[in-house]
Amino acid sequence: MGNSVEKAESLSPAIARMRMRRIADVLYPLGTVVLIILIWEAWVIVFDMPAYLLPPPSEVFVLIYNRAEFLAYHAMITSGEIIAGFLMAIVVGVTLALLITNSRVFERSIYPLLVISQAVPKVALAPLLIVWFGFGWEPKVLVVVLIAFFPIVIDLVAGIRSVPESMHKLALSTGASRYDTLTKFIVPHALPHFFSGLKVAITLAVSGAIIGEFVGADRGLGYLLLFANGQMDTHLLFACIIVLSFLGVILFYLLLSAERFFMPWRFKNVDA
Repeated sequence: MGNSVEKAESLSPAIARMRMRRIADVLYPLGTVVLIILIWEAWVIVFDMPAYLLPPPSEVFVLIYNRAEFLAYHAMITSGEIIAGFLMAIVVGVTLALLITNSRVFERSIYPLLVISQAVPKVALAPLLIVWFGFGWEPKVLVVVLIAFFPIVIDLVAGIRSVPESMHKLALSTGASRYDTLTKFIVPHALPHFFSGLKVAITLAVSGAIIGEFVGADRGLGYLLLFANGQMDTHLLFACIIVLSFLGVILFYLLLSAERFFMPWRFKNVDA
């Protein structure tokens, strides 16, 4: 009983430090955002900036509050395109990475073409996708896939190839099947690289959805940005940018939470 009490007492300072660190991780960026907003507000007031050039953030936030339902509707449309395209990009990226690392012929045939394909601006392909698939959700999702899959492929290939030879020998010595070797030895080692690629891909997916909506859409935040630009409605422009940024941050931190869930050992030292 005494040992249990002593152990709990020794752990309590570490738990307190971990909680304080997590609170600080939230407060530091939040404080920076608040500071930027205050500087922005002060700049507009001191230099008497015209609202059509730079509206004060207070007015922008009032617009977001008053038109929350309207903005939420368009944000949901864009979110659906981002998530659908991102999930498809994961499937495409993982499949290509496994084929590249398991087939020398496939790697020599496809890998150089993947690299070359990134030199083609995706915004130039978007009108072609509109011609092929119309003005529905398909071309927007495909633009997201085309933009987001590449970092997943590159990082996962790097992760699989970083598995040390000793780990392959260990799997061989235990009599593990090819599937067990992949799932129990290679995948855990490659997960950090995989999530690094996913975190890059999710930010690109947001841009991809907006590019798709720029080319042809009647809904979504990208459509609203074009509409506000055509109407010279700077307040709505900033409102869309803020909502889009907030959406991107939420998706990124959801992915970060998934990374913590699947790889708790990676954050053990950070949280200690």
